Amino acid sequence: MARLFGTDGVRGLANGELTPELALSVAASAARVLAAHDRSHRPVAVVGRDPRASGEMLEAAVVAGLASAGADVLRVGVQPTPAVAYLVGALEADLGVMISASHNPMPDNGIKLFAAGGHKLPDGIEDEIEAGLTSDGPRPTGAGIGRVSDVGDAIDRYTDHLLAATPHPLTGLRIVVDCANGAASFAAPEVYRKAGAEVIAIHAEPDGININENCGSTHPEQLQAMVVEHGADLGIAHDGDADRCLAVDASGELVDGDQIMAILALAMAEAGELTQDTLVATVMSNLGLHLAMRDHQVNLRTTAVGDRYVLEELRSGGYALGGEQSGHVVFPALATTGDGLLTALRVMSRVASTGKPLAELAGVMRKLPQVLVNVRVSDKATVAKSPVVREAVEAVEAELGDEGRVLLRPSGTEQLVRVMVEAPAQEIAQAAADRLAGVVSSVS
Repeated sequence: MARLFGTDGVRGLANGELTPELALSVAASAARVLAAHDRSHRPVAVVGRDPRASGEMLEAAVVAGLASAGADVLRVGVQPTPAVAYLVGALEADLGVMISASHNPMPDNGIKLFAAGGHKLPDGIEDEIEAGLTSDGPRPTGAGIGRVSDVGDAIDRYTDHLLAATPHPLTGLRIVVDCANGAASFAAPEVYRKAGAEVIAIHAEPDGININENCGSTHPEQLQAMVVEHGADLGIAHDGDADRCLAVDASGELVDGDQIMAILALAMAEAGELTQDTLVATVMSNLGLHLAMRDHQVNLRTTAVGDRYVLEELRSGGYALGGEQSGHVVFPALATTGDGLLTALRVMSRVASTGKPLAELAGVMRKLPQVLVNVRVSDKATVAKSPVVREAVEAVEAELGDEGRVLLRPSGTEQLVRVMVEAPAQEIAQAAADRLAGVVSSVS
């Protein structure tokens, strides 16, 4: 049977795979597991959600599950995922629950769990929670039932934290922010204005149905046009739960997570904040990031794809900055998870403090053309062991030399092998990727 928890919690079609009954059971089991690990006090859980319609239903189920297992619940309402993670620590709670499917379409939803301090739960605790779904466990009665209350100043606590982490005011900047009709729709425009920017907000009117619909970080086209139309200095694109951030320069060109990390790594190195002069990224980051960091004497450590692997590397090495090409960026000294608003503030602060346009700052890194081909196979293991595939990869790597890169990565959930090639020119990358995809297909 497949593991319930994926790399980012439990996710599925709301009221399909992700039913209120499952949400209640997960929440109740989580509360029981926490209580079993620490019997010194009654567990306290922070619960937030993004604005998608099914979140109302699932929030009710999660709150009921927690309270039925004896946990007190602090509801914080519609909040970005990083706000919930922050509030778990700020409110000294034992558990955080964020109901969101991030950048997924509206019909989907998910449950993300945070441990004390706002950190992601270890795999072992998730396994205990999953094992507990099959048993009802003890049910407190009377005064043992959990109580539920609302935190009225939750958004103010979070935005105050963000402002304190912004090194330079944004005075003089005109920005456009695309809130994806999601969890950042109030918080992002508010905090950017408080930081000093002139803000034009788009897709900031969530109705429960329109989250991520042709907007946000997965559909930045309108943002790109609006930045140019309004003569803005830059644009910011968030996803549904605002744990990621992409940017747009004044000419409407997209600035992705790799370029954002390059900007921030050099800013932090200059300020003496980049621990061991090291940046953490995943194997999918563009080769251009590797070359830019090498040119500026910044070490680049790579991990498997997934923000949890970036977080693990950041913690184990004590590093100060890491992230993904998708725009998940983590500052361990300031946040326990990817925070799109914090990332945006730090990028805009760099623009304001240097007086340089975003395009010039992003120009420190030249993105190499990157081609990704998904090859459906009958057996991923056969491909991984194939000497024919290995020889084909080595041949392409020899042709590309230092100016390109090859990565073959099996899918974690499907019988697919992802073939990624980077090269100095698009046509070179495409030809090499197609060639390797043909070899992979022939041996599977």
